[in-house]
Amino acid sequence: MKKVLITGASRGIGYETAKFFAKKNHALFLIARDLKKLKKIKDEIKEINSELPCQIMSFDLLEIDKIQSLVSKIKNNFGFIDIIIHNGGSLIKKNFIDMKKEDLINTFTVNYFSPFLITQKIIPNLAKTAHVVFISSVGGINGTVKFPGLSSYSPSKGALITLTECLAEEFKMSKLRFNCLALGAVQTDMLK
Repeated sequence: MKKVLITGASRGIGYETAKFFAKKNHALFLIARDLKKLKKIKDEIKEINSELPCQIMSFDLLEIDKIQSLVSKIKNNFGFIDIIIHNGGSLIKKNFIDMKKEDLINTFTVNYFSPFLITQKIIPNLAKTAHVVFISSVGGINGTVKFPGLSSYSPSKGALITLTECLAEEFKMSKLRFNCLALGAVQTDMLK
């Protein structure tokens, strides 16, 4: 049984990914801000497989100063991790002129700094053949169509793509794998 860590697991892509892994009989550690929604997905997972280990934890990816504590809790409660799905994300849609410094900082904190720091701190607690997957966006790829109002979101997702390439290079002599999915528009609450 593999152990899977998913951020942003309370809705959208993370929610559906958690159910997918539950059907594959993988143990789950699910993180999101909304504890009520996390409890809902945990109940659904128990319906899929009542014996499946599933732990939930409310955590705000903006609180990067608490990431070491988060990783310690994952290690103490869950052991080694086989798969990480960095799905948690933030999309602020504003015109460039109206973008505030806080909007920019918050977007990059959730979409780039948190996945970076969680991965960095959890490396010693990964299984030797662990797979780390970052969920990015086609908006972060050079040369693709861009949309107005995403001047903080798309660059933060582009940074995540580059991070993935750097990690794949840095750890290429190990059995750790790093991949990034640059998804197009997916009908989720965030897109709305």
